[in-house]
Amino acid sequence: MRIFQNSGVYRSYRTRLRQLTQDCQTFDSANTVFLNDRFGAAHFLKPILEHEQTAFFANGDDEYSQRLWASENGLNSNSPLEDILIAQIEHHRTEVFYNMDPMRFGDSFLARLPGCVRKTLAWRAAPSEGGEFLKHDLIVNNFPGLLEGFRQQGARAEYFFPAHDPEMDAYASNTARDIDILFVGSYSQYHKNRAMMLEALAALHTKYKVRMHLDRSRLTKLAETPLGWMGPLRKHRRALNIRTVSSDPVFGRDLLNALGRSKMVINGAIDMSLNDRGNMRVWEAMGCGAALISDEGRYPNHLNPGVEFQTYKSVNDLLERIDLLMDSPDKRSKLSQAGYAAISHHYSKQKQWDAFVRLAQ
Repeated sequence: MRIFQNSGVYRSYRTRLRQLTQDCQTFDSANTVFLNDRFGAAHFLKPILEHEQTAFFANGDDEYSQRLWASENGLNSNSPLEDILIAQIEHHRTEVFYNMDPMRFGDSFLARLPGCVRKTLAWRAAPSEGGEFLKHDLIVNNFPGLLEGFRQQGARAEYFFPAHDPEMDAYASNTARDIDILFVGSYSQYHKNRAMMLEALAALHTKYKVRMHLDRSRLTKLAETPLGWMGPLRKHRRALNIRTVSSDPVFGRDLLNALGRSKMVINGAIDMSLNDRGNMRVWEAMGCGAALISDEGRYPNHLNPGVEFQTYKSVNDLLERIDLLMDSPDKRSKLSQAGYAAISHHYSKQKQWDAFVRLAQ
């Protein structure tokens, strides 16, 4: 199977990616640097991460690497990114196109695919208002409620899952964990429940070593400059306790390092479908050997609350569970070990690839 996996670059990650690839002079070197940083690696298929010749990977919206490829292959480097992606697919003689950026490369893009492509799959795990990508042969994600929504719109949709990145094993083996409580994620006043939870966590900084790496909204960033101290922007400022324990967002290896230094990681889903749970932080936290405390809901198979991780019903419940695990190192260690074992075994890269092959038949 000649597989082409197309992805996209998360907006907040672009600055880091430019720093990592600024000295790269070829598409292959830029691609290798990106893949080695492990950003999004839970989603990347085994042949991609192992650089198999039959597998091709591109961040179709990354102008720097894509224009390097165009220059190397006789295409005008100023060509539209869609044209470059089509040329790559033709050059690779792709049989299965796995698209992780269907909101950008949707149905109109599919209509241009060369005849060598026999199957198209798209990963989409978020609300998709305005997106036109349902002509993919299959829509996949790990949220049953979202899948049913796609089916109701006339698409074929099947369950598929992220997988444990073996590179996390080195971080999971770390026993010198100097961060008691870690939260990594986005911050916006529009996410009321998350903001309340973060304020309660931040207040624990007098008792525990709490660290937050927050990707702030544009309004929050502006509100925390002198321009935002007065007037309507003030409501978008984070509470003082949150600002006290917050650092810049982290991605790639920096994220894995933070997770590997943490005793426990707090998770909270936002904008997910119904009661389904299983966002990326679940895979990342357990995969790096931290004890996970996450909000209640329906989790993927083999991930059992109270066994591989803990759940909370409310902010007060969360605080009680934090105290319990901090006071019981043995219980915390047992929880983190069980979580790591479940993720690394039941959601291995080989099992992910085997599942993908079945879906692509």
